[in-house]
Amino acid sequence: MTLRSRFTLFTVFWLIFILILYNIFVYFFVIRVTTRGEEQLLMNKADLVIESLRKRGMQGFDDPKLLSDLYNYNEMMRIVTSDLRIVNQIGTDKELLSIPPQMQVYNLSETQQINGQRVLYLSMPFFDQGKLVGTVEAARRLTVLDSYLQILVGALSVTSIGAIVFAIFGTYWFTSRLTGPIGQMVQTMREIDRSGKLYRVKLNGREESVELQQMVRAFNQMIDRLDRTIESQKHFVADASHELKTPLTVISSYADMLKRWGRDNAEVRDEAIEAIAKETERLQNLIRSMLTLAEAEQDNWLNVTRFDVNGVVRELSEVLGKTFKRNIRVHSDNHSVFMRGDKEKIRQLLLILIDNAIKYSKEPIDVRIRNQKNGIKLEVTDYGIGIPENEIPNMFQRFYRIDEARHRSTGGSGLGLSIAKKIIDVHEGNVEVYSKPGNGTTISIQLPRKI
Repeated sequence: MTLRSRFTLFTVFWLIFILILYNIFVYFFVIRVTTRGEEQLLMNKADLVIESLRKRGMQGFDDPKLLSDLYNYNEMMRIVTSDLRIVNQIGTDKELLSIPPQMQVYNLSETQQINGQRVLYLSMPFFDQGKLVGTVEAARRLTVLDSYLQILVGALSVTSIGAIVFAIFGTYWFTSRLTGPIGQMVQTMREIDRSGKLYRVKLNGREESVELQQMVRAFNQMIDRLDRTIESQKHFVADASHELKTPLTVISSYADMLKRWGRDNAEVRDEAIEAIAKETERLQNLIRSMLTLAEAEQDNWLNVTRFDVNGVVRELSEVLGKTFKRNIRVHSDNHSVFMRGDKEKIRQLLLILIDNAIKYSKEPIDVRIRNQKNGIKLEVTDYGIGIPENEIPNMFQRFYRIDEARHRSTGGSGLGLSIAKKIIDVHEGNVEVYSKPGNGTTISIQLPRKI
């Protein structure tokens, strides 16, 4: 069942339920009010009769004028003595006259059914010096009142049916306008599934509610993000294919050269083996970096522990300094700087930055650790060739190369800084780059003390 049908049925059901309760309340309320009015009319007549008897000294019960002045054509009135003897009676309705007399010491008022018609019956006792003398009885047909009630029932039925019909069409129209953008989104999704192309839902800006506009905007934002992600993936696949193609071409060429001349020429064989080994290592590093980026998309990529940043930086600087025979200076305001994060990922981040600084500079490298109020600041500074200002915003993109020849000479894959940026992002940090060609580069990283 569609949302439109459910909403329409739900609204109509509750409207019918409310109308039924309302009609029942109105019907019985009108009956109660009108019946009470008729009852009050009979009581007033009985009071007048009793008052007249008191003025006569409780004499003249059988005087016809006592009742005839108060008589109505659809009524019956009579005076009954204490021994249940009818001494005065007026009325032409035989059914009303056939009502048996009653004797009680309290007022009695009730509605009876006679041949399917309602009759209001009243019995009011009167006393003389505390002694029960008799009762004044009256009965009145409620035919006029019942005819009005039938008109009321008809009016309520017609208005209720009209309200239900109006509610059905009104709710259906309203839900059509309400679910229009949703249907458009569903149609767009089906078109995306059918064609494989991304489409956006157009905002009409008419009577759509704020919530629907927000939903459409959120859908379009999701489509935009998917579009950017797909484009990024296309570029990544293209760049990765290009990066993989180059070493494979070199390996294939040298393998072919080995087949032709490597068996008899030791110089050619050594050159080919060295080139194949170099390109194989480069290919392994490239694949390793690509796998690292793929793993970074998983939720459980981080292994969060509490560790000393100073210890990680000093250990890594010492190892890299001895390996590359470079002077890597570590500066810190405190002996220990602790944070919560993934120790190995932070070490990998520093390894990428220091390795880049070693590749593109000959001077000593400075690594600074600053313990700040809102977190930890890491800075890696080299005094090498620097980076052009217009290249800085792009340097963390995958496979982005500032200088293709320079990367070839250093064996870079173009993924190191992308991995570094991913590590910074998952640690909820941010990075800034300060560089000028010929004056070196400083990469400043701000990390929270706890993620």
